[in-house]
Amino acid sequence: MFTKIFGKKKLKEDKLSNIFVNATLQAVEESFTDIVGLIKESPEFIVSPNIDPSDDSKFMLIVIAANLKEIPKYLPAHQDNRVINSIITKLSGVFDVSFDKLEGILRDYQSYLSRVNLPSNNNLYAMSKALFYKYELGQYQEEYFKNMNSPNPLFLKRLDEAMALFLFNWASTKENYQIVE
Repeated sequence: MFTKIFGKKKLKEDKLSNIFVNATLQAVEESFTDIVGLIKESPEFIVSPNIDPSDDSKFMLIVIAANLKEIPKYLPAHQDNRVINSIITKLSGVFDVSFDKLEGILRDYQSYLSRVNLPSNNNLYAMSKALFYKYELGQYQEEYFKNMNSPNPLFLKRLDEAMALFLFNWASTKENYQIVE
């Protein structure tokens, strides 16, 4: 109601980038052990997958790449690029890597997300499949799925539900804020 009277609250692109970076890093750092637990306890695996709970780098890159892929769906042209570049700049400082190198890695991950999920464009499903393949979970499944090197659909559905928690709510951000330069 108040947004109709007073308009949307303004949110600077730089502030949005900070919010995204901090929320994403915190979510991954605090929750990756839960994802590992979900994977290890999944009845679809005949052998408990050997994933180190401290090895969250691939997971982090999957989450960041998937979220960056979502931005152009919600922000207008040029603004999406500014926000993405601002996010990558902040992350390159966090990870102590050059902007160009991190941008290249994230583009590779975005391309990977698209490839593992063909022909679908659903980013959530792509995240789950990328996690499955990057952590080589196929080898722990029953023979049928192991030979196909394809995730068991029951496991994938459960993983999709967990991965949804790692997608930033860009729609709500756009709905509730006027994003300004």
